[in-house]
Amino acid sequence: MSQSTPTPDSTIPWWKFGYLWLVLIGPAVVVVAGLATLYIAMAVPDQLVAEDYYVKGMEINKTLGRQSSADDHVPAMQARNHAATGGAQPKSPAGR
Repeated sequence: MSQSTPTPDSTIPWWKFGYLWLVLIGPAVVVVAGLATLYIAMAVPDQLVAEDYYVKGMEINKTLGRQSSADDHVPAMQARNHAATGGAQPKSPAGR
């Protein structure tokens, strides 16, 4: 009684095993993505920050401060007061 033990068939080429491709495709995609990232990092130079960035920021804040006035905030203040008082309109001192 001779029993044959299963042995791997050496006649099948390595590229015909589906699980091999399943294992190799992940790292291959990562390598390609890394090379693409490296190319983008080397080809596109970073933009430099201006040396006087703080002064430019302060100038922008000053111009925005001049454009803003108290009349711009009236609708927001009315809505905030309306929410705080539960909808009751405040009585005006003139008695209207």
